[in-house]
Amino acid sequence: MPTKRLSMRQLREILRLRLHGDLSVRQIHRSLRVSVGAVSKVVSKAQEMELDWPMIAQLDDVQLAGKFYPEADTRQSFEFEMPDWREVHQQLTRKGVTKHLLWEEYTQQYPNRCYSYPQYCHHYQVWLKKQRRSMRQIHKAGEKLFVDYAGQTMPIACASTGEVRQAQVFVAVMGASNYTYAEATWTQSLPDWLGSHARAFSFFGGVPQLVIPDNLKSGVTKACRYDPEVTPAYQQLAAHYGTAIVPARPYKPQDKAKAETGVQVIERWILARLRHHTFFSLSELNACIAALLKDVNNRPFKQLNGSRQSWFDSLDKPALSPLPKQSYEYTDIKTVKVNIDYHIQYDDHLYSVPHHLVGERVDVHASNTMVTLYFHNNVVASHPRQYRLGMTTTPGHMPTRHEKHQNWTPGRLMNWAKDIGDEVLKWVKYQLDSKPHQEQAYRVCLGILNLSRQYPAQRLNNACAIANQQHLYRLKHIKAILTSNQDRLYRKHDDSRAHLPQAHENIRGPHSFH
Repeated sequence: MPTKRLSMRQLREILRLRLHGDLSVRQIHRSLRVSVGAVSKVVSKAQEMELDWPMIAQLDDVQLAGKFYPEADTRQSFEFEMPDWREVHQQLTRKGVTKHLLWEEYTQQYPNRCYSYPQYCHHYQVWLKKQRRSMRQIHKAGEKLFVDYAGQTMPIACASTGEVRQAQVFVAVMGASNYTYAEATWTQSLPDWLGSHARAFSFFGGVPQLVIPDNLKSGVTKACRYDPEVTPAYQQLAAHYGTAIVPARPYKPQDKAKAETGVQVIERWILARLRHHTFFSLSELNACIAALLKDVNNRPFKQLNGSRQSWFDSLDKPALSPLPKQSYEYTDIKTVKVNIDYHIQYDDHLYSVPHHLVGERVDVHASNTMVTLYFHNNVVASHPRQYRLGMTTTPGHMPTRHEKHQNWTPGRLMNWAKDIGDEVLKWVKYQLDSKPHQEQAYRVCLGILNLSRQYPAQRLNNACAIANQQHLYRLKHIKAILTSNQDRLYRKHDDSRAHLPQAHENIRGPHSFH
């Protein structure tokens, strides 16, 4: 195995792309930026153990690591027949078709008037250099999809306020046929970016082997020529559709020449035509883009036979992988640490996990409807997503006796509170009594008690006295009282009240109001 241990995500992705996606070692190397040697060793090890993808998909990270890391850790003559180079160029985009195969078919058709293979290749290169720069790259059918955003935006006016908002234009181009898809979205954020990919796959009616994006922040967290980091949600989309993400190198536009050309085509043949139109909704703009897109894809090529549509139907479409049964749903992915109250926080709401995971880091997968929690690639909890402040607790996640919770008990919390002051004890007891399960109050109790490291005990006790009187039971209320020095005023007012004079010439009693 490689001297530098691969991450579990890299190891699992190598196995998926090889055993499920049937990619070559070098294609996997370009997709994941993992060395060829490391990829080869992983693939060889999997073959030795006779592993297939369904078996690997059932293994969690610990079991998978145990299997792969058991110790861890020419001339021209007029009498010769010149081939139709446009047809040759088109045929080379088909999967498995090579120049040598086309040359053999050419020699069978013209056995006495054919060029030798070196001359055949030479004349093809001469013809190719005379064509436009964008034609010099040969892309296999169904292999690559180039994606990017157009530099030009489209204004959309609000019908009620007149406010103008700029919409972004997403462009996707198939490598072999130049078949193009475009749509408008409000932003270039991750949900819009991934949603555009899903709609593009539906438009094409299949999935390519590779997706070539630019180093957009929504898709690539770290742009690097040799080792770019793709966002987890982008990788999840790739796994859902069975494709691989191969980001273009930074500052290398030749890596995504198809996308650059596709953007130019969309800007000149669609966006320029719509410049005098006023749009009042995103759907209205996308309806116009879709109508003009048909004209773009059916327009005949200038230097080649056919059109984008005809090339797509004959080349790319038959080679695309089928779409999954269910369309992709955007899922936000992040890693969080389980608190001592065996809950994690996502968007201001708390969700429970099994109590034995206290202190561990878990992966949160949040869709529009569900929040699913993973530990070592195993689902440990699943909750309906809530869009409000509060707490969702599954009774089965609650601890009975566990060493991580024996360190913190209601008795220990109340003893700490009593050492600070009676008012602090009263505030903490209310928190423990107000929750269905006392463990749910541990976090806020620790928050108030830890303030004793920042403020003197007397000040914290006075602040809790004010909070108790005014029924303020949020930690932020206590912090606000302390930062605004209300506790000092409370103490001075309380001390001075006993020394107020009871008789004075300016003080009038009941007899003054007869």
